[in-house]
Amino acid sequence: MITRSIYIGNPAYLKLKDEQMYILDPSTQETKGKVPVEDLGLLMLDHFQITISHQLIQKMMGNNVVVVSCDGHHLPHGIMLPLYGHTEHSDRIKDQLDASEPLKKQLWKQTVECKIENQKEVLKRLGNYHEPMVDYQNNVKSGDITNMEGIAAQHYWKYLISLDFLRQRFGDSPNQFFNFGYSVLRSIVARAIVETGLLPVLGIFHKNKYNPYCLADDLMEPYRPFVDLLVMQWLAVNPGTEELTKEFKAFILQIATKDVKIDDKNRPLLVAVKTTTTSLYKCYTGEKRLISYPELI
Repeated sequence: MITRSIYIGNPAYLKLKDEQMYILDPSTQETKGKVPVEDLGLLMLDHFQITISHQLIQKMMGNNVVVVSCDGHHLPHGIMLPLYGHTEHSDRIKDQLDASEPLKKQLWKQTVECKIENQKEVLKRLGNYHEPMVDYQNNVKSGDITNMEGIAAQHYWKYLISLDFLRQRFGDSPNQFFNFGYSVLRSIVARAIVETGLLPVLGIFHKNKYNPYCLADDLMEPYRPFVDLLVMQWLAVNPGTEELTKEFKAFILQIATKDVKIDDKNRPLLVAVKTTTTSLYKCYTGEKRLISYPELI
């Protein structure tokens, strides 16, 4: 089922009624909208005067809805997910824990290869210099021991933005647009991981004692170019802009329903991410050897 991504950027009171999320004006109690909870996939809260009932929170957790809370700079600051989202949760975590290092190195190799392929396709579609990306992709080793991901990234960002651009979390514009998009993407991937019955903290490559979403950071890598393409489309229509407007955020939230090609089928990205996490679990159990990753279409 295709779920919806909802952005709320004004004062609001959110409550549960008739299995739906009601959005009320807090001053007049007038109903501004309502959405069946079962249709929700992601809810982004971007105002300090938003109140949400605990009953609604519980209902959303029961339906694997990811709730994203934004900070005073209007950037995603935290996410809320259910503790588990699959009936075989403990068995699946055992399989995840038992995954060997050689297997994880091969899975990371596949991940980097797909990321570079999609980055190459973004550059190609924008008419930018993309040819070296083919060599970078072909030279990825098990575990990416030669860091082709980093080498490809240097080329990618130079020819996506400019030769002197530095891709940084707190860097100059347009970094903020990519950062916001990646935060949304990370939330979508984390939701799918929990729904599959895996632990987001146990990555196949990323290992950081301060990071509770290492696996999400692994699996989102081949999906990042989809965000990049959306951001570039926005910047082309809004040149010179630096503000993360409500219009931009609503535009980026479309990422969940953008079609991608995965396993030779066209699927919305939200569905494709679940295909990726499910295939990863099958790699852990030996049922599959390759993770299903998306292609730009």
